[in-house]
Amino acid sequence: MSNYSVAKRYAEALFAVAQEQNIVNQVNQDLQEIAQVIKENRDFLALLTNPKFSSEKKKEMVSELFKEANPILLNTLKLLVDKKRMNELKHIAEAFKALAADAQGTAEATVYSTRELTEEEKKDISTSFAKLVGKETLNITNVIEPSVIGGVRVQIGNIIFDNTVASKLESLRRTLVVNN
Repeated sequence: MSNYSVAKRYAEALFAVAQEQNIVNQVNQDLQEIAQVIKENRDFLALLTNPKFSSEKKKEMVSELFKEANPILLNTLKLLVDKKRMNELKHIAEAFKALAADAQGTAEATVYSTRELTEEEKKDISTSFAKLVGKETLNITNVIEPSVIGGVRVQIGNIIFDNTVASKLESLRRTLVVNN
């Protein structure tokens, strides 16, 4: 079973419990913060995956460091320690975030442009593209990408809408090469 499949199963189980208790937003926020802490502190993850330390010692560290986190999430972290799956936390956080967004009728989108988009432009893109993927709104992350030359490229999950000058030039180049 791929690591992503494992992470998705943990995320789905955590999401089901959080949804049942109506605390999805709180768990999501805590989970994203913890995943960020672990991402920024590689040594901490190395410590949590080091076989020299007992699971009990690792769970004590997790409990102490993340004592402010929701108890459901804290229990999940301890389970990950027991199952030797702490290295999957980043993927679990991503999958949980997607599940939470989907439940709220939103989706995560990355918009590549040559400059920072205004709030009005983000709103217009969200309104237009959300309908195309069957969502109410999009949570937009704007990435500055000078290579697009002009226009925007919108990525929602594994769907890409490419309306950039660079892609149009490439299409024109291919047409000219084929016809010669």
